[in-house]
Amino acid sequence: MGTVLGDMRHVQWHELRHAHGSASQVPGMLSRIAWGDSESAEDALSDLERWIGAMAVFDSTVATVPFLWELAAVETVKDRIGVLGLLRTILAHGHAHEPEWTRGAHQAVVAGRGTALRLAGDGDPAVRRTAKELLAALDTHTCGTCPPG
Repeated sequence: MGTVLGDMRHVQWHELRHAHGSASQVPGMLSRIAWGDSESAEDALSDLERWIGAMAVFDSTVATVPFLWELAAVETVKDRIGVLGLLRTILAHGHAHEPEWTRGAHQAVVAGRGTALRLAGDGDPAVRRTAKELLAALDTHTCGTCPPG
């Protein structure tokens, strides 16, 4: 896999869950985002959003967020704006029955704030704008499971 996403092999994906079952397919989706063409990356992002963030977050969300931050920072990734949007979606959602997943997912997104700051100065105006929007969401994030900022 090279250096991008190289640490994915250390995650026991088959032990994690997403909205539709086992998270064993998440590494393939992340790889499609990293190296796929625009259409493939967009499809993979759409699948990931449905699996790990749109309705609720899961233990696989917590494991996936650091890789999303990694992808957002790689200029060759076709849909960095979509990756940043997915991070914002994750920050906006939780899991009613698993508050530790909510807290873990949100903290993982917050942990990438330095990357968002760098991307707020990116050469691509759309990436800059989306990174600034995510920074605003990070700076104003409050929820019942996260410790006060």
